[in-house]
Amino acid sequence: MLYYKTKEEIELIRISSLLVGKTLAEVAKHIKPGVSCIELDRIADTFIQDHGAQAAFKGYDGFPNALCVSVNAAVVHGIPGNYILKDGDIVSIDCGVLQNGFYGDSAYTFAVGNIKPEMQQLLDTTKKCLAEGIKQAVTGKRIGDIGEAVQNCAEGAGFSVVRELVGHGVGRHLHEAPEVPNYGKKGRGTLLQTGLVIAIEPMINLGKKEVIRDKDNWTIKTADGKVSAHFEHTIAVQKEKADVLSTFDYIEEVLKTK
Repeated sequence: MLYYKTKEEIELIRISSLLVGKTLAEVAKHIKPGVSCIELDRIADTFIQDHGAQAAFKGYDGFPNALCVSVNAAVVHGIPGNYILKDGDIVSIDCGVLQNGFYGDSAYTFAVGNIKPEMQQLLDTTKKCLAEGIKQAVTGKRIGDIGEAVQNCAEGAGFSVVRELVGHGVGRHLHEAPEVPNYGKKGRGTLLQTGLVIAIEPMINLGKKEVIRDKDNWTIKTADGKVSAHFEHTIAVQKEKADVLSTFDYIEEVLKTK
């Protein structure tokens, strides 16, 4: 069942999504070698509560924390623990909030200190994949148009696309229909219509596309142990161009000053 949002509902999702961006920016201030993943989680949880919202992931299907913190070969759904970030790591931070009855969801992958050039290229490409996918999220296109754009961008740069994990609808529920794969064929899949709100979230691997589930039963890792990157925006489908409800602007203002 697809739920098309009114203009008023889209504005409420925007408020939640912008709070996600502000939360990720607050976390970004503290990302450096020597900081533990659980400390980043505490910072985010406090920040979200201080802004009158709830951490969407905390308690979701039993997930224990406010953030998904996925380091290096972890693709997504990493449980923040006592791991200490090191120079040369990359860390994906995925965050969701619930405010005024609507969810927001966004993710950003950060470099910790100085990273290898191929890792930086992976980050840049994954972010570009997201932008290319968003370009396709307009009225009259199909879900497959988004997937093909992401896939072409990733594979054209020599990287691979995770198949088992997908984007999703967002609204009164954190995960709604439709699923939004990061691969596919244009002209296939669900027709995109004005008012559909979806999270587009490329998960792109430096090595092969295959993934495995860690023994914690949450963390998804690359099967070959090579690093993975993840960027995500919540967007509303519109006629001329997608309306991006979340933002990286707050994050990147912080990164400029580091």
